Amino acid sequence: MSADISVITIDGPSGSGKGTVATLLARQLGWNFLDSGALYRILALAAQKHGIALDDEERLAVLAARLDVRFGAEGEGKGAAILLEGDDVSEAIRNESVGAGASRVAALPAIRAALLQRQKDFRQAPGLVADGRDMGTVVFADARLKIFLTASAEERARRRFLQLKAKGDDVNLASLIDEIRARDERDTQRAVAPLKPAGDAVLLDSTALSIEQVLASILSEAASRGLA
Repeated sequence: MSADISVITIDGPSGSGKGTVATLLARQLGWNFLDSGALYRILALAAQKHGIALDDEERLAVLAARLDVRFGAEGEGKGAAILLEGDDVSEAIRNESVGAGASRVAALPAIRAALLQRQKDFRQAPGLVADGRDMGTVVFADARLKIFLTASAEERARRRFLQLKAKGDDVNLASLIDEIRARDERDTQRAVAPLKPAGDAVLLDSTALSIEQVLASILSEAASRGLA
């Protein structure tokens, strides 16, 4: 039964590094990988593509139920490969406007309900590493290990600033800080599945840590629980 399959959840705000860490952790353990945040980003991108307004909850729910999406930990470098209807959208969904759209659709109850079972279906042998905002509190409340990864808004904005500059984008650090703080407030204050650590989560602040240090800390915690 799927309930017997171990799950490690990594929740946290945007820019905390949870996606990269979760991908690397899944590779290290040889487990399945779920990027739940990508589902909302993919939905936001698909909505743009099909001309559906981000506040049209009924049409968005239908679109969510029909999403043809595949992703895993096998992408190049530290990122994960993400396919929507056969097209590689790994870079497209990281666009700032798509990220903001994802935060908006994730606050809609009908959307969360439509995607909940799809997320649960990723729980397959030998195990699952799931990253997102409510993996440990809602989707996999019985996970064997729950991590809540965070970092200061300034550090998360700095990381995003460097990523975007490396791509040649014209970005403003102060604006990124404001956007991240606004997204944090929206995510933590929403009525449905607000962003917060599970009561039994391990809190990990990555502000002054490298990805390698964060990964090592989580692997150590997993080993102490017989998961690695």
